[in-house]
Amino acid sequence: MRRAWRLPALFLLTGAFAATGSAFGGDTAMTAVFPVLFVLLAVIHSPLVFPAPVPAAEAARRSAVDGRPVVYWRPGCTYCLRLRLRLGRDASRLHWVNIWRDPAGAAAVRAATGGDETVPTVVVADRPHINPDPAWVRRQLPPRT
Repeated sequence: MRRAWRLPALFLLTGAFAATGSAFGGDTAMTAVFPVLFVLLAVIHSPLVFPAPVPAAEAARRSAVDGRPVVYWRPGCTYCLRLRLRLGRDASRLHWVNIWRDPAGAAAVRAATGGDETVPTVVVADRPHINPDPAWVRRQLPPRT
């Protein structure tokens, strides 16, 4: 749990130090810009941007029932963020597994990628796809009912 918040916390601390340095330097514009910029970076790299993660076993079970893809991701991954943002509201229709919170999910990714933890890894019909195009992922979703 703590590991997922390290990068956002680092962004917040960096923003606070940058704003403090700008304030002491007399640059009021940057003093206002730095906190906003670094809070934004912290939010988009935090677990808050992604739908609630589920354990890998539960995601696989749900996927077998409803046919929706499983996405293995980790906080701080720019490719995961790109996938999440490009999917928009459709992201909530996938099963998201945070590999930093779930060792079984990390093991599944390592098995699919040949030993490394390359994310996002999207599993559709028991076939892994490493860093797929978001438009392709959207086409893999079952029709809304």
